[in-house]
Amino acid sequence: MKKLLITALFLGTFSLGYAQSDYYNDYRRSVTDVNWQTVAVDLVLSATQANELYALNDRYADYDAWNRVYGSNPDRWRTDRYTEIERILGPTKYTKFKTKYYKGKNPVAVYNSNKNNNKRYKNMAKKAKVYKSNNGKAHKNK
Repeated sequence: MKKLLITALFLGTFSLGYAQSDYYNDYRRSVTDVNWQTVAVDLVLSATQANELYALNDRYADYDAWNRVYGSNPDRWRTDRYTEIERILGPTKYTKFKTKYYKGKNPVAVYNSNKNNNKRYKNMAKKAKVYKSNNGKAHKNK
């Protein structure tokens, strides 16, 4: 009984940690997928703005630091991060940033949509069944 309880506790902890590490991986990709030095040059950021961006990117150096803040609500990192980037850049430069690096989409929405990319129903092509009626004409079943 003791071994069963320990195994169940271990599996529960592992699966929760794995799910949250997906969120952390998204966070890390949001930092590493963009060349922030190029952003600073392209948007003509001041030295203060560039330094604030670099500090924001270095805020959570590892999973433990990130987990202390977002462990209870891992979805929140998206809005926190991009609200902070918008504050640093200002509304007009933030819009230019979104247009160039996220194809005009809100980065929060981009990372939220990534959560369900591996769901089976998202990858299945919709299929319409065609039936022939008694008169020989085909029609779609809705």
